[in-house]
Amino acid sequence: MTFSPTLNVLFWLKKGQARPDKTIPIYARIRVDGRSVDLSTREFILRSHWSSPTRRVKINSPHCERINSKLEKINTGLKSAFKELLEEGQVITAKAVKKRFLGEDSPVLTCKQLMAYHRENELKKLAPGTAKNYSATEAYLSRFIEDKYNSADVKLSQLNYSFVVKFENYLRTCKPLNKSRPLHNNGIMKHLERFQKMTTLARKHDWISKNPFALYQLKFEGYDCSFLDQSEIHTLSNLSLSKNYLCRVRDVFIFSCYTGLAYSEVNNLKKRNLVEGIDGELWIMIRRQKTKTSVKLPLLSEAKRILKAYKDHPHPTNENSLFPVPSNQKVNRYLKEIAKLAKIDIDLTFHMARHTFATTVTLLNDVPLETVSKMLGHTKLSTTQRYARN
Repeated sequence: MTFSPTLNVLFWLKKGQARPDKTIPIYARIRVDGRSVDLSTREFILRSHWSSPTRRVKINSPHCERINSKLEKINTGLKSAFKELLEEGQVITAKAVKKRFLGEDSPVLTCKQLMAYHRENELKKLAPGTAKNYSATEAYLSRFIEDKYNSADVKLSQLNYSFVVKFENYLRTCKPLNKSRPLHNNGIMKHLERFQKMTTLARKHDWISKNPFALYQLKFEGYDCSFLDQSEIHTLSNLSLSKNYLCRVRDVFIFSCYTGLAYSEVNNLKKRNLVEGIDGELWIMIRRQKTKTSVKLPLLSEAKRILKAYKDHPHPTNENSLFPVPSNQKVNRYLKEIAKLAKIDIDLTFHMARHTFATTVTLLNDVPLETVSKMLGHTKLSTTQRYARN
């Protein structure tokens, strides 16, 4: 059996906030199912002018008609706000009624409105590399709703466990947005993980009454992270390249192999990030873009050699970056060309440099896992264990 929420509104004098002229503010108490919030009417009267039985200003008191008329309008407005929320299928609380009455809420009623709200208010809080992936999740959600519900949108009240399971099954069978990037299990789980973050946001705002993912478990498959061994690093380091742009990309990649820096971190590396370490040697000090954790790591000899080779590179036109780094897409394309020239049979990507640092450069040289985790800027040791799998 389900019970409909009930609303009660009563007006009262907040005697603890009496003004010097002894007038007392009138407040409205909004109560929904035993929980209440207060709302100021912005009216003040003397205590002797208030009728406790009627909860109104006594007849023949100064301004009684105007004030009582205003109280009735507030009462009617609160009831209308309550009715609107009820008809919309919103989660109704005293606070929600107050916000609707004051016009402070922008009700998010549908899945696409939720996506739009998340896009406008939450994406700016994420790193660009993380935020960009949400557009694909939104596209898949929109296609799913249109295909399976024969509608342009669905109400948030329809988001439940069944909706999540149907969305997962849809992702496993639908055509990928990009033919070159088919959906595998972990990619599907990432889309569901992003959708889960949206529904969690809706739950926090009381736009939905239940968590659709409460009984659902994301199931990521374990995978081995590819990395270069020492001989492959040596081959790349000593490879003769006739094109300058390939040399630059190779050098930046090797630098990352010996520092564990991600593409965005190498791209944004400035002179100010080079500091004197506790041993008197040159260290790198940065804040990881993804986790915002502070990272300090010593510069190994190979990294110092590459840094020295580009000592004249920083200049104002390149925002004083230490290296000439092209776009991430170009870097990965050039790395594949370099791997082919080096006769290394591996799908070389820039991210592989972090795995190489974690495994070949550090762990295989007996650097403790905890130390490697700190140098990589990981917030969980389990993440480092996955990177360092060999």
